[in-house]
Amino acid sequence: MQGSTLARRARRALKAAVLAGVLVVTSFGVAGPSTAQDRDLGVDEISHSANIKPLANVPRQGPLANATHSDLAFYGDYAIQGTYAGFTIYDIKNPKKPEIVSQTACNGGQGDPTVSEDGKLLFVSVDTPQSDPSCASTNSNAANPNAWEGIRIFDISDKRNPTYVKSVRTDCGSHTHTYVPADGKDTAYLYISSYGPSPAFPHCQPPHDSISIVEVPLDDPDSASVVATPVLFPDGGAGATAGCHDITVFPEKDLAAGACMGEGALIDISDPTKPYVITSATDANFAFWHSATFTNDGNRVVFTDELGGGSAPTCNEQIGPNRGADAIYDIKGEGDNRRLVFRSYFKIPRMQQQTENCVAHNGSLIPAKHRDMMVQAWYQGGVSVIDFTDPDHPKEIGYFERGPLSKETLQLGGSWSAYWYNGRIYSSDITKGLDVLQLTGAPNSAHRVRLDFMNAQTQYSYKP
Repeated sequence: MQGSTLARRARRALKAAVLAGVLVVTSFGVAGPSTAQDRDLGVDEISHSANIKPLANVPRQGPLANATHSDLAFYGDYAIQGTYAGFTIYDIKNPKKPEIVSQTACNGGQGDPTVSEDGKLLFVSVDTPQSDPSCASTNSNAANPNAWEGIRIFDISDKRNPTYVKSVRTDCGSHTHTYVPADGKDTAYLYISSYGPSPAFPHCQPPHDSISIVEVPLDDPDSASVVATPVLFPDGGAGATAGCHDITVFPEKDLAAGACMGEGALIDISDPTKPYVITSATDANFAFWHSATFTNDGNRVVFTDELGGGSAPTCNEQIGPNRGADAIYDIKGEGDNRRLVFRSYFKIPRMQQQTENCVAHNGSLIPAKHRDMMVQAWYQGGVSVIDFTDPDHPKEIGYFERGPLSKETLQLGGSWSAYWYNGRIYSSDITKGLDVLQLTGAPNSAHRVRLDFMNAQTQYSYKP
């Protein structure tokens, strides 16, 4: 039914505000413009910008009811959520009603998952020393020469009945790993990022300025093995560098961005078993280079700083806007003459409470044509949608968050990772389960992109 001219103008004004993300929706409805802080939220109270619509939440349950949630991977109509104690497979065909298909209990942190391109194999990181490689293992000690940590491989052809296939020990375990496709479709590589060397640890000896590369014959995963341990930093690297925390690959450009603790590195992966560092950057404001996201053209990269290791309250006035933040870099030059050129920092503008761990964490690009947009997790700072098309003036254009887990004590929680997948935002919340969000007013080009699978650290250029 058509309303009056005044009513239509009011609706247009409201729509414009929603698209710009300048209205804030709390559990009490629509409030005024954001005051750039949410320090008054109650325990578990939900706040979000008007252009973010919560669609669903699936709480922790079953054998993983008390497990710490970690990262996400996607295949077709399925989302796979890792935990420190196993993984859950969800059917997300209807994003408003995700359904648990199966849960697999399998002890060992941190449980980051990736999936093969055909959706048949699941790879899971284990970086807590275990008594043995099986899912029935118990926590051990890194000084124990018989302890195991590394990569577990599962056959998930039947999503309702995943089966354990193989384990591969890697030096210092596997804190995170990156799925690297080979030129053919019969082989893949896993870049294993790990750290924490000590002379007392038989399987994690210093200096450990390397990564492990696991080769996986996709039709014979039981023969997967470590084929190389390239030293990325022969000179020892900068500051706290000891291997890498996370690596994002851009196969079309034979390029990777390594968040390597004390520095951010550009890495040539033209020979996937012989990667080498082209150039790197350091930053006095960065405490721990954590992860990286390329733009769609591969000419820019966003690095994150996990100040405080993810367990500290850093989204406040005392820490400020340039620490525990993102840093945006242009990639200039060609070949081995490429270099990283700093443009700006981004940090969420919403000040958080002192009982909320909050810092830059995992995110992914939103496939918007002619715009650089991404969604990113900030632990208890929630989920942020960022527009950095102007790399010197990035801005938050939408958000979703909960109030603290406690008003009295600092407790670990919030969004571990937040990714855009086939028109929706999926957030893995450490304690609250799986959240599904919708960004209203998102560019049509972003909705046109449909993926068969997604591992956030394996980036392909979108064709919106």
